Amino acid sequence: MSSKISTFLAHVRQDTDGRWLPHSLDDHLRSVAVFAQSFAAAFGAGDWARLAGLWHDLGKYRPAFQRYIRGASGYDAHIETAPGKVDHSTAGALHAMERMKGLGRILAYLIAGHHAGLPDWQSAEKPASSLIYRLKQTDFLAEALAQSPPADILDASLPTSTPGQRDYALWIRLLFSCLVDADFLDTEQFMAPDKAVLRGQYPLLEELEPRFDAYMAALSAKTLETPVNRMRAVVLDRCRNAAEQTPGLFSLTVPTGGGKTLASLAFALRHARHHGKRRIFYVIPYTSIIEQTAEVFRGVFGEDAVLEHHSNFDSERETPRSRVACENWDASLIVTTNVQFFESLFAARPSRTRKLHNILDSVVILDEAQLLPPDFLTPILGAIRELSRHYGVSFVLCTATQPALASQRGFDWRFDGLDDVREIVGDAAAVQELHAQLRRVEVALPEDLQAPTSWETLATELETFPRALCIVDRRDDARILHGLLPTGTVHLSGLMCGQHRSDVIAMIKARLAAGEPIRVVSTQLVEAGVDLDFPVVYRALSGLDSIAQAAGRCNREGRCFNLGRVVVFVPPTQPPVGHLRQARDAGRQVLQRRPPDPLVPNLFAEYFQSLYWRKGAEGLDRQGIMALLKNNNRFEFSFRTAAERFQLIPEMQAPVIVRYGDNERLLARLARPGDEVDRKTLRRLQRYVVNIPRRIHQRLLADGAIEEQWPGVYVQIAPLYDPEVGLRVEPAVNYAPDDLIA
Repeated sequence: MSSKISTFLAHVRQDTDGRWLPHSLDDHLRSVAVFAQSFAAAFGAGDWARLAGLWHDLGKYRPAFQRYIRGASGYDAHIETAPGKVDHSTAGALHAMERMKGLGRILAYLIAGHHAGLPDWQSAEKPASSLIYRLKQTDFLAEALAQSPPADILDASLPTSTPGQRDYALWIRLLFSCLVDADFLDTEQFMAPDKAVLRGQYPLLEELEPRFDAYMAALSAKTLETPVNRMRAVVLDRCRNAAEQTPGLFSLTVPTGGGKTLASLAFALRHARHHGKRRIFYVIPYTSIIEQTAEVFRGVFGEDAVLEHHSNFDSERETPRSRVACENWDASLIVTTNVQFFESLFAARPSRTRKLHNILDSVVILDEAQLLPPDFLTPILGAIRELSRHYGVSFVLCTATQPALASQRGFDWRFDGLDDVREIVGDAAAVQELHAQLRRVEVALPEDLQAPTSWETLATELETFPRALCIVDRRDDARILHGLLPTGTVHLSGLMCGQHRSDVIAMIKARLAAGEPIRVVSTQLVEAGVDLDFPVVYRALSGLDSIAQAAGRCNREGRCFNLGRVVVFVPPTQPPVGHLRQARDAGRQVLQRRPPDPLVPNLFAEYFQSLYWRKGAEGLDRQGIMALLKNNNRFEFSFRTAAERFQLIPEMQAPVIVRYGDNERLLARLARPGDEVDRKTLRRLQRYVVNIPRRIHQRLLADGAIEEQWPGVYVQIAPLYDPEVGLRVEPAVNYAPDDLIA
């Protein structure tokens, strides 16, 4: 070992004058322990997190690591190092097992995984990555202990708290979050102090509520007195009045157009202030509507207050402050997606999990809660129950079409759902009254719910309306119907990139506001929260929730002299096998009785019960996540496998950056890989991505129609992008369910 310094190194960096600065390993371990303990104190596990922090880098005392860091960094230029890195996480895991025996496995997961990610206990496919294999490398601990680390680190007192009745796997993932965020933050303070000072710059919740109240008062003063606006005021008042209730599980059942976005935020702000909650999360199912919601919130609170975290985020809005806050959700108001929120809860990689501890003691609004993915519903509801019962999180299930999430028991059926959910607007009668007061459409059903209507007949009907929206379930259906309608008909589907869809939606809104004729054919990407207002909406027979969401695009502001008209038709094509077909069949079962008002609230419980029964227990946990993370006294979990399987966006799709608008300049910059500018360019190009089935992706690649211009980044080369309908990938194909929506 070099004689230049006597301290053990955790990290080294050069200052602006080129001098090497050492980060003491002893100091790093103690500092990470303090950070981690403070984070985990929120759920009574600070003593566990402190030990994880003290022991996570014990392997850095190994002579092999000290030689590596000095030579590889250039700190001691004369030291030669072999290629590759030196294992520095196994030693701490072994020390935990030695000190704590069986309970040491808890800390062993955290410490062994703090760089590579939470491991499986054992793995037949990747045995060398399993924890049981790592714990056989006993020489690593002996080499570290031979360097005599400080006694206050090695012999720290053992934890006395226990997980109690909690779900062990989630408790461990939250501890892991505390450790890895603490490790990232302490390392950042040393390695990148300019970045570290950007943290903690968002306004606190107590600063946001006065801004909200002022905005709502100004909005009320200029709002016209209409029946719809009077009911929106009623919803807002009920949300504010319910906000001081005991934290837990809530529902907000408000018809589409009833102002639930701002009303739910009013509840969250007051609830957070009254109960000392730290953050508000607004979780949205689709990226196609998240930008719209975030824009509304920026109008309320200002640009400085909203952290927007999703894949389509406009990099022009990104700042160094927002970039670091997205890493660990260190802001007061976070707008994100179902994918980002729930995949993070089940993730194993440190970069995904480090933000989890910041969900604790928060209010989480699940917008369009009926769109919680059914294939993952059981593990998602399990996480919601745990966070609500044990971690101070209040959830608001916000939708016009509440799913039937209460627990159910039958002879051969068991559904562990959410119980003790309190409805914010009142009892069932109050929900029904609100629906009646806000009813703005009538629904016309076909005489025969089995008999299809041809596309040609449907096109002829649509031509009779100067302004109409038609929603179908399949991308190829949208394209076929669009081709049969007159020139000027507008098309919307997931084969259009995000920027294209945003441009078209803005154009549709402008033409509707001006009272101009316009016909639109769309997939269901317009159903969840896109503020369109047509006098007539056609909807292909589907799940009852989808029909209700389509109705929310009809007479939204109550401007029609009579009720708006929603026409349900049976399309000539079948939905794909899977969720969409099951939803269609469950919807048809309810509609067969010809209810006078198919959108009455109590019908949705019946519809969702039928849908979940059709899927069965296995269908609500399609990837077997619960079995991989099941409580057991030996703490044998499959964290990595569960994370790999918990993918809300299936890997059957692959992205292509298309040529649209003025993005040629951005695409040209991909020719210069390797610098920071190009990584920023890639983020900006997210708005020009279209996801297509992998089999089509492979065909286009083989044909030279797309090209890999950056590792894993594929760009359209052939003239495949149509300015009206998006990416053309003929011949037409039958899409999997998740290929159908944006």
